[in-house]
Amino acid sequence: MREFLEDALNHRDDGYGRAQKHMQRELPKRFYKIVAVAQVGSGYTVTLDGRQIKTPTKKAVTVASRELAETMRTEWDGQGTHVDPDLMPHVRLVNSAIEGGEEAREALIDEVVKYAANDLLLYRADSPRELAALQEDVWDSVLVKIARHFSVSFRPTVGILHQEQPVETQEKLKISLASVDFMSAAALVSMTGIMGSGLLTIAMLEGLIDPETAWRAAHVDEDYQIAHWGEDFEAAKRREKRKIEFDAAVNVMRWLAG
Repeated sequence: MREFLEDALNHRDDGYGRAQKHMQRELPKRFYKIVAVAQVGSGYTVTLDGRQIKTPTKKAVTVASRELAETMRTEWDGQGTHVDPDLMPHVRLVNSAIEGGEEAREALIDEVVKYAANDLLLYRADSPRELAALQEDVWDSVLVKIARHFSVSFRPTVGILHQEQPVETQEKLKISLASVDFMSAAALVSMTGIMGSGLLTIAMLEGLIDPETAWRAAHVDEDYQIAHWGEDFEAAKRREKRKIEFDAAVNVMRWLAG
C-alpha cells in the first residue's frame, strides 16, 4: 500500500526522470492474442487467451463494473509487440487497489481526509492581487457548496502557516466516505494526490462539482502562471500525463458508484 500511496500522492516518476527509466527498463513482450471480458460470479474480469488476468503479485482481478472491465480490455488489446503498463492507466489503478485489498481501505480514506484538512483550497496567496482574487472566486464557490452540503465550516488562511480546521468538519468529511469500497478509495486517493486536494475529490464524489470544474480549480495557480509567463513544454507533458491518470480515476469512481 505504501508504494501505491507514494505513486498516487507524489508522482515521483513524472517527466524526464520517468522517461529515462522507461528507456532503461525492458518491457515484456506481448504473450497473448485474444482479449475478452468474462463474467466471474457477480463481477467481471479480462481474459488473455482465455485466462483471467492477475496483478503483478498474482492476485486475480475482478471488478464490479462491466464498463470498467471493457475499458481494461481495450487497454490490454491496444498493446503492441510489448506490454507497457504506462499506457494502461485503468489497469494499473485497479491492480494497485487489488494489491492493497480491503485492509487498505481505511488508510486510503484517511489519506483523503488528511489532505482535506490541509487542503489546496484553504491556503491562499496574498499576492499578486489578481491571483488572490482568482483563488477566492474559484475556490470559495467550492468551499461554500461543501459547507452547505455537510453543514460544516472552514478556516481559509493566507500564506503557508498551518491552520487547524474544525474537528467537526474533519469528522463529517470522513463519515461521508464510510461506505466507499477499497477500489473506489484507491481512485479517490489517486485523484486527491493528482489535484493536491481532498476537498475537490469529496465534492466530486458528492456530485457538487463535475470533474472538469475540479480539474480547473486544482490548476488555478498553474494556469495563472501560464497566462503571464507562458507554458513550459516539460510541465505541459507532465500535466497531460496527470490528466490521463485523473480521468482514469474518475472513471473508476463513476462506474463503481453506478
